[in-house]
Amino acid sequence: MKVDHNSSATLSAKAKYKVPFGTVSVTEEARRLIDAALEAKWVTRGKYVQEFEEKFAKLFGVKEGVTVSSGTDADAICCSVLYDFGAKRGDEVIIPALTFVATANAVLQAGLTPVFVDVNRNTLNIDPDKIEKAITKKTRAIMPVHLMGKPAEMNKILAIAKKYKLYVIEDAAEAHGAEYHGKKIGAIGDMAAFSLYAAHIITTIEGGIMITNNHQMAEAMRSLRNHGIVGKFQFQRIGFSAKMNEIEAAVGLGNIKIFDTILGRRRRNLLYLIDKFKKFDKFFITIKEDKHEKIGPHAFSIILRENCKFTKDEFVDYLDKAGIDSRNLFYSIPTQCDSYAFMGHKLGEFPESEYCSDYGFHIGIHQDIELADLDYTVEAVDDFLKSKGIKVK
Repeated sequence: MKVDHNSSATLSAKAKYKVPFGTVSVTEEARRLIDAALEAKWVTRGKYVQEFEEKFAKLFGVKEGVTVSSGTDADAICCSVLYDFGAKRGDEVIIPALTFVATANAVLQAGLTPVFVDVNRNTLNIDPDKIEKAITKKTRAIMPVHLMGKPAEMNKILAIAKKYKLYVIEDAAEAHGAEYHGKKIGAIGDMAAFSLYAAHIITTIEGGIMITNNHQMAEAMRSLRNHGIVGKFQFQRIGFSAKMNEIEAAVGLGNIKIFDTILGRRRRNLLYLIDKFKKFDKFFITIKEDKHEKIGPHAFSIILRENCKFTKDEFVDYLDKAGIDSRNLFYSIPTQCDSYAFMGHKLGEFPESEYCSDYGFHIGIHQDIELADLDYTVEAVDDFLKSKGIKVK
């Protein structure tokens, strides 16, 4: 099957970078479906959206899939579903302090309050041992984020949720294809939200999808994505305008068809870099895969260890000049994002998240990257350390 990766964004990145951060896979099947949708002059939500929902749900072993216009909308609508199950405006949802800001934004957009919990720098995920201290009488759900596609400690989180009668919403934006103790990420909590943005394993270019085994939750999701409508013109909820269209769904259907190929290549790249970076363990904390899990690789995270003889800026700048693209490892939302200053948190409250942000970044391991590109990356890291007078055995 021929796959076209030559979007304008990809071409722009390739012009500057030898190893670009992201890519987009658009298949011949997707092109055919797009042409058919345009020919039929029906490009709003229709049969391709429904087919994509059904195939995505089947891929993850759940009963229900509901598409929306972004991963942020998926998070926000999952949170809004809580109103059908007893939540009230201003109630609380526990989330990790270190994640893409959309997770916190979505909680606020749903009219709820994000409560932040620090992460473990070795996993990048919410520290389950710190969750119980954050629970109050107003807590309604825990929303773990599987950052970089590495599963959060779901067994501990589910046990806490059961103890306090809370719902669990998985933010699986970056975790397509990840597994935890043999279970697919996204099929473990009560609901899950995926991003289908261009950089992710299954993409519709822009878009998101929610999955669940709870029919009542799925029906609320369908209502909420379309202004809270029920039936033809009855509005029962305060909803969103967040429908997916046929063109996006067509791209997604093409990606589902090559999902195993994309996931396989990304996992090959991840495991290859994990092995190659073992010799740099003295200097960097990098993402690792434990025996009980399979990472659904989004990117490869690198965090400088304490007391390094160089700065993150020096390192990232060196890689950039070598043609290796990177992104910062997000921010501690409550203490490093100006937009959340209104919540009154102070720098130092979330030390692990703040450390990851100050000293961490991530590089691409997507399906277009070859092993030779990864060897080049490892060589560039070697050369950087040598430039600092550091010899690696």
